Amino acid sequence: MLYNRTLRKMFASVALAAIASPAFALDGADLVAKLNAANSASGLTVTYGNIAVDGDTLTLQATKVTPTGGEALELGDITLEGVEEDGDGGYRIETVSFPDINRTEGDTTIVASDIQLGGLTIPAKADGKTLDTMLFYETATTGPITVTNKGKEVFSTSRIEGRIERRANDAGMDFDGSVSDIKADLTTIQDPKGKDTIEKLGLQTIEGKIDMKGSWELGSGLFSVDEYAFDFNDVGRLNLAFAISGYTLDFMNTMREAVETAQANPNREEANNALGMSMLGMLQQLTFNSAEISFNDASLTKKVLDVVGAEQGVSGDQMAQSLKGLVPLMIAQLNMPELQNQISQAVNTYLDDPKSLKITAAPANPVPFPMIMGAAMGAPNTIPQVLGVTVTAND
Repeated sequence: MLYNRTLRKMFASVALAAIASPAFALDGADLVAKLNAANSASGLTVTYGNIAVDGDTLTLQATKVTPTGGEALELGDITLEGVEEDGDGGYRIETVSFPDINRTEGDTTIVASDIQLGGLTIPAKADGKTLDTMLFYETATTGPITVTNKGKEVFSTSRIEGRIERRANDAGMDFDGSVSDIKADLTTIQDPKGKDTIEKLGLQTIEGKIDMKGSWELGSGLFSVDEYAFDFNDVGRLNLAFAISGYTLDFMNTMREAVETAQANPNREEANNALGMSMLGMLQQLTFNSAEISFNDASLTKKVLDVVGAEQGVSGDQMAQSLKGLVPLMIAQLNMPELQNQISQAVNTYLDDPKSLKITAAPANPVPFPMIMGAAMGAPNTIPQVLGVTVTAND
């Protein structure tokens, strides 16, 4: 019995020693090397002074990020919690926490806190052929951010948040983001005319938010931004949306290789010219699906008409009537009769009762980018027909 108990203790000690052995410790240097490999297309390289390992937590001490051909930016100590190595040699990190920022350059100081990434995946081999071989994160967040100039706060936001969710079977991803409680002080604008206009509009300070959401389908390469909205009190809501197809993983890899080749060329002018030609060639692979720009007014239009009208010695209503007559003359030079009528009607409707304006490009069938480029160079006046452009107001 004593022998058996002694044997069990010996085996247990050996097992504990094996678990605690450095051979099983996380390899921080390998993690950073694979991070840089996966992030090579961005032109940013992460370096560190030392790596501290405590169980499944890594701390990259004295971390710096250096852009290609640029100066290093010191980030300080970055903490990686819940680090696990997958079976293929890659890593998944539950949380990446960055140190708070408090930087001053000249009269401007930026303060930011609670900066984190969640669900970061670093591939073992970043070939970009599948989502598993791409650098990926599930969430990116910050706490409050403030910008002060000469001791006066000129900008702040309570939170920035971004989320990315992979679809089943890695068929694509959905993403969204927001910038909350934006406050900006416009009284610091130095241009006298601009400052005077802001005061007349009563927009010394503006408050609002930014929202964005979209998706990406890997098979078709359909990349769509359904909402990219700037919504500010007493101003309005400007929303941008578009969809293109052909933005596949192969397209991304070709683009990444072109960027890496340009970065490796010490002749910057030659590298930029070559990259520009490559990008132009890659555009041939994309197809235009749709686009939309819309603006919902929140009292800004009337204010602008009053201010501009006062400068011309007329009322806001008189200024609106003048614009109704001026717009058709301005767009007549485009030689687009059908679109000209739409614009004139939409402008008249909007100026009579400012609610919303919308410009939509929705062709009956997706249009290859080469066709758009050909129309732009050969017959620009056909672009509205090629893209299915319509202009409406107060829908």
